[in-house]
Amino acid sequence: MALQPISDHSYEKFLNEEELMGSKCNSCDALFVPPRARCVDCHSTELAWVAMKGTGKLAAFTCIAIGPPSMIEQGYDRNNPYCCGVIDLAEGPRVVARIEGVDTLLPESIKIGMPLKAKYLHRQSDASMATTLAFTPID
Repeated sequence: MALQPISDHSYEKFLNEEELMGSKCNSCDALFVPPRARCVDCHSTELAWVAMKGTGKLAAFTCIAIGPPSMIEQGYDRNNPYCCGVIDLAEGPRVVARIEGVDTLLPESIKIGMPLKAKYLHRQSDASMATTLAFTPID
């Protein structure tokens, strides 16, 4: 995919193509995922797309039993909670995403620091493809 302007729309296009992209400030080298068009550290607007490896470690998590309507439609509820976590990416920035492949009924089995890799959850909506960023444990 040709590089697009840094925006949420472009980020979602990359996710649809199973690419995890961030932005890097050309002035101070700060990295952002999801990408930002303005650096929060030095306020520069000179940022460029950068590809992320899609690996990291779990920094924090929660198991959610009462979710928004979109999660309820996917079958998540009190008997089938889902996991959301903060991942420290290999390149440094943190990202919040769903954690798949873990036992949400036994949250004590989910370990802080466990290595994770990106997974892209695709669903067709009425008008277009929507992709959700998730992570799964690395075996």
